[in-house]
Amino acid sequence: MRRLERGFTLIELMIVMVIIGLLAAIAVPMYVQSVRHAKEAVLREDLRTMRSAIDAYTVDKQKAPQSLDDLVEAGYLKSMPKDPFTNRTDTWVGGQDDTLQSVDQTEPGINDVHSGAQEVGSDGTSYSSW
Repeated sequence: MRRLERGFTLIELMIVMVIIGLLAAIAVPMYVQSVRHAKEAVLREDLRTMRSAIDAYTVDKQKAPQSLDDLVEAGYLKSMPKDPFTNRTDTWVGGQDDTLQSVDQTEPGINDVHSGAQEVGSDGTSYSSW
């Protein structure tokens, strides 16, 4: 009667734990990589959207926006998107140059936007240079 009530041996439990550990060692890096690629895709799309809004603002108003908040206030963006790597809305960096869009314009304004994240992307370039 005792023979039918046997449990698992220590060796059997160790083998199962090693198999689970191996599966986790394979799955976790793949998961982390897929999350990173998803964040990069979101960053690319957010940058594309904000750059389009900057261009539309510049064409409509005949001057470049002075800050990224001008895009939200003027209705070109519903809200400032979160940077997927810093998880904040205030880390976007607006790029400026010295060219004026019209004769009425006294300050150059923003003509590009970049991420404020200091990390390096999967392509080897910094997210702040995208």
